[in-house]
Amino acid sequence: MKTINKTAVLILLSIFSLSTQVRSQMEPMMQNPSDHIMVMPNDIKWVDAPPSLPPGAKAAVIEGDPKSTGLFTMRIKLPANYMIMPHSHPADEHITVIEGSFYMGLGEKFDEKKVKEIPLGGFAVMNKGTHHFAMTKKECIIQLHGMGPWGIIYVNTADDPRNKK
Repeated sequence: MKTINKTAVLILLSIFSLSTQVRSQMEPMMQNPSDHIMVMPNDIKWVDAPPSLPPGAKAAVIEGDPKSTGLFTMRIKLPANYMIMPHSHPADEHITVIEGSFYMGLGEKFDEKKVKEIPLGGFAVMNKGTHHFAMTKKECIIQLHGMGPWGIIYVNTADDPRNKK
């Protein structure tokens, strides 16, 4: 019995020592706000989406810079009955539906019969170069993240809003 008690005490002391070491390493990170980002919904500043998207969408960069090399996160607010014609991206695109429902389909031609609803909380990944299209039925907000620089390459250049001036 005495060896079990001594062993238990040694284990408890080891756990206490380890937790103290971990806490001492974590405290500087918890006290220095430059080591993390916390964005509250009321702090989000919506602006017109990039000209590579059809007019009417709003965007907010949450973290990083989509135009630069590196990780970024942005939100896009899309109005009801919004369409993004078939396109691809130069890097993988990760989408989470934050509000409403978002509809996506695969292929080089827009076909509403091929879209799949991604409901609130749903997630999708479009691999680099995958031709896809999207639409909304009601206003929705998506969170898009990936590695920049982010871009959009329309299958049909006539569908690119940057060409419609």
